[in-house]
Amino acid sequence: MVTETKSTNNDSSQDAPINPSFPRGKNILAVASGKGGVGKTFFSITLAQALTRMGKKVCLFDGDLGLANVDVQLGLMPKRDLNDVIRGRLSLDKVVQRYEDGGFDIIAGRSGQASLSALPSQRLAMLRDQLIELSDSYDVIVIDLGAGVDRTVRMFSASATRTLLVTTDEPTSLTDAYAFIKLGAAAGMSKNVSIVVNMASSTTEGEKTYKTLLKACENFLRLSPPLAGLVRQDPKVKETIRHQTPLLTRSPNSDAAGDVEKIAKIAFAEMQDEARTMAKVARG
Repeated sequence: MVTETKSTNNDSSQDAPINPSFPRGKNILAVASGKGGVGKTFFSITLAQALTRMGKKVCLFDGDLGLANVDVQLGLMPKRDLNDVIRGRLSLDKVVQRYEDGGFDIIAGRSGQASLSALPSQRLAMLRDQLIELSDSYDVIVIDLGAGVDRTVRMFSASATRTLLVTTDEPTSLTDAYAFIKLGAAAGMSKNVSIVVNMASSTTEGEKTYKTLLKACENFLRLSPPLAGLVRQDPKVKETIRHQTPLLTRSPNSDAAGDVEKIAKIAFAEMQDEARTMAKVARG
């Protein structure tokens, strides 16, 4: 059960809210979660491959600064990563690497690098601006954000065209997903968030989980974030993570694979709609 009085995990909410007029990309999908352990990185990887299978040119950006693990889940040992960009050794486009097995590009993070997770705002803004510039070379950029609602997460979410917020039926996951939406509303980003319910025991239970979160948002925030889709619990997911292989490569006909492919189509359409709205606003 989600309540308004519940605290927001261990993330700092004292940081100033993101200015809604910050630069935004027109083809960037951010994947976020209020807490860790909800399958966010698995979902980001599978989403990137699903979009690739739709014929889109995709880049997966590991935005979990300091605790990156996209490369780990895919069994990669990148020669270049975000640390090279932060240190000023390379520009962002120079650390892009091709992931042939998935058919998409990757920008790897650096796990265990505390300095990356505590970057000054100016460095974060530089990284954000380079990412938006790089997005012109792709149909879609997928950002795998860190868990929580810290400054880095809010800045990259604000730069995205749309944010997919991953949650599960666990009370702590729902509470922290609500906290993410609440802080996003305070920063003017509430209209750009859609919900993904992961590890649903069934379609009915997944819809029930979404309605629990929706009810809290409607009652306390007067917001109705849409449902992007449900991903059913599937033993094939653990197998693919254990074998460091994408789900759509190892088990393309699994329930979870089909669910993510459906979400990819919805998310891409929502992103295009939002991009058109942004263009109209820009024209005045």
